[in-house]
Amino acid sequence: MTIAPDFDPDRLTKALGGPVTLAPVASGQSNPTWFVTCGGREMVLRKKPGGETAASAHAIDREYRVLSALASSGLPIPAMVMMEEDPAVIGTPFYLMERLHGDVTEDSALPGVAPEDRRAIYRDAAAVLARLHRVDWAAVGLSDYGRPGGYYERQARRWSRQWEATRTRPDPLVDELAAWFADNLPPESPTTIVHGDYRIGNLMLGLAPARIAGVLDWELSTLGDPLSDLAHWLMFHAFRPDQMGGLAGLDLAALGLPSDAELLDHYRAAGGCAAELRPFHRAFALFRMSVILEGITARALSGQAAHHDAMAIGALAPEFARLAAQVLASDKTLTPARTS
Repeated sequence: MTIAPDFDPDRLTKALGGPVTLAPVASGQSNPTWFVTCGGREMVLRKKPGGETAASAHAIDREYRVLSALASSGLPIPAMVMMEEDPAVIGTPFYLMERLHGDVTEDSALPGVAPEDRRAIYRDAAAVLARLHRVDWAAVGLSDYGRPGGYYERQARRWSRQWEATRTRPDPLVDELAAWFADNLPPESPTTIVHGDYRIGNLMLGLAPARIAGVLDWELSTLGDPLSDLAHWLMFHAFRPDQMGGLAGLDLAALGLPSDAELLDHYRAAGGCAAELRPFHRAFALFRMSVILEGITARALSGQAAHHDAMAIGALAPEFARLAAQVLASDKTLTPARTS
């Protein structure tokens, strides 16, 4: 089945000054993304979806800015080409970046990859994340990209508001979790750049040698607590394979995959944040994902979803809220929200 772009290709041809060929990028639930070739140059176009969207969502301008700032950081990221903020050009703002080549999978088990290469990829992913968290954000011009300090206070407020703005159903557990997080903020870690959605599905893989060839999808990046990136990445150990390609229930050793404890060790050995990853951080990552998935459901119901299986993905929202409550209930020093 041919997928038609949600914009007029002739308008993009006019903007770029030459004929273009387009191919859809299959991954992604948020911003429509297209491979673009123009004059022999291979690029990727990221754009906002059409229609009304949440005020803080689809921040492609932030993606463009942070990737431009990190151009000399040594991180495996694509080079930026241009940002077009005028929605009149193709219907919504968009940006273009150079195309990277490698493999992308949503399956954290990395099917088809040799066990020793799986292990090398995960170790490199830990080192890449540590490298990001070591970047001097002030020196690269990102002093106003977020606010130092108070990260989880703002996050608790943001995702509570997001839940209220995009909820498609009543869910008292999510309400209780939102209130609990606001009242039980953890100690702050030193401020770093955080990616916001660091996971296998947003990492381009190289296999000769096995490595991370690119870090993609920076829409949720900001200045904040590096433990939030760790908690987000490691929560895929708590997801089943049928839950966004998670690892729960798999024999990690047989697959050549490190445990979450080993990944933490690799990350810290590479110079990452040494602060303790607490149940709060792990549970908040699950709560936040639940709210994000609820937003995907809302977009699917309004006809704005960027991916064909948006409703199936969005249906996981209540399951992830229950996982968050279970993480809190497992720590006897906490008084968590109920689990059912």
